[in-house]
Amino acid sequence: MDFPTNVFKRAIATGRAQIGLWSSLSSNYSVEVIAGSGFDWLLIDTEHSPNDLESVLAQLQAAAAYPTHPIVRVPWNDMVTIKRYLDIGTQTLLVPFVQNAEEARAAVAATRYPPAGVRGVAGTTRATRFGRVKGYPQQANEEVCVLVQVETQQALDQIEAICAVDGVDGVFIGPADLHASLGFLGETANAAVLPKIEEAIARIRKAGKAAGILTADEKLARRYLELGALFVAVGADVGILARGADALAAKFKNA
Repeated sequence: MDFPTNVFKRAIATGRAQIGLWSSLSSNYSVEVIAGSGFDWLLIDTEHSPNDLESVLAQLQAAAAYPTHPIVRVPWNDMVTIKRYLDIGTQTLLVPFVQNAEEARAAVAATRYPPAGVRGVAGTTRATRFGRVKGYPQQANEEVCVLVQVETQQALDQIEAICAVDGVDGVFIGPADLHASLGFLGETANAAVLPKIEEAIARIRKAGKAAGILTADEKLARRYLELGALFVAVGADVGILARGADALAAKFKNA
């Protein structure tokens, strides 16, 4: 059986913008609904959702029939957690709250087999198609994509050092936590913070890595894409459901 190609990793490496959707509903059924919508990637979140390993497995299986690329945000930069999500077939990981190069190196090492890293070896996992992918251990390091999340001023100050870490494929700017860390809790588009985000995108691109971000604001999303952000999530399944339900109820309840 052929080795599964990481199409997302190749796209951002060649400068092709990838449009994504955040998924926090923690349901394989909802993932199957949105996987056919035409997004380049879906972010399956385990940091701020009730997802666990088994529910993510079901969501990966639901998405497998569609061309969208599933990315899993792990709950923390932890080698055991990362190993388990890789073994169930995750090819691209988003690691939250990476503050410096040392933490970025730890994230990369958790995704790499020895001697390049510390990922444990297992032969009959979903990632290896249960042992049917020949040469998986020899090729896996090249097909895993590592995205790290910067979301504080301290992390912004270390962008160049983080980008210089071999194996970091992209840097995602976490707008909500970044705003909170700068004193604007509950905001995601404060005028004092937006220039910092734009500057961060430029610095990430100058360092030769892909920049990413999440925003449901269409104008901001298009602005970030113009600035060179390569993986941009333009909405979230929870928001789409909640705001759509609100609007529909309001049409009748407020009449």
